[in-house]
Amino acid sequence: MDDPVLEHPQQTGVRHATGHDVSAIGALMKRYAALGNVLPRTEDDIRRNIDDFYVMQTQSRVVGCGALEIFTPELAEIRSLMIAEDYAGQGLGGRMVEHLVNEARARRFKRLMALTYVPELFHKWGFETVSKDALPEKVWGICITCYKFNHCDETALLIHL
Repeated sequence: MDDPVLEHPQQTGVRHATGHDVSAIGALMKRYAALGNVLPRTEDDIRRNIDDFYVMQTQSRVVGCGALEIFTPELAEIRSLMIAEDYAGQGLGGRMVEHLVNEARARRFKRLMALTYVPELFHKWGFETVSKDALPEKVWGICITCYKFNHCDETALLIHL
């Protein structure tokens, strides 16, 4: 059942990523980084941070991923949210956001943030658009080293959990 047309989006499940998922996450990352939609990450970086990742899998393959990166005991970020292009538009991105929000709540974070080109996806789950200045942990901890720092075109979002 390798043909994704035969698989229904309802047959997908979200699970914590393992080392076996590194190459699938890397392939998604490479594709979306080439489009300029996410910052590139190497497979070594993915492997080092595999505990942050969750994958969406059909019976035959990983079709999406997302990461929950911890900044402080109170703040986490949704990162690296990607769905395979042949599964786009089927609600899987929203399901991944929902899973990550629920995971952040279960882990008792008070705030969850995201930087994205698709703010409307996050608005559906209660995120509000904020100034990047409202997220100094992110801006001065990670963004400052990004090649897009002086011309970042992503929208900052935040939800209080």
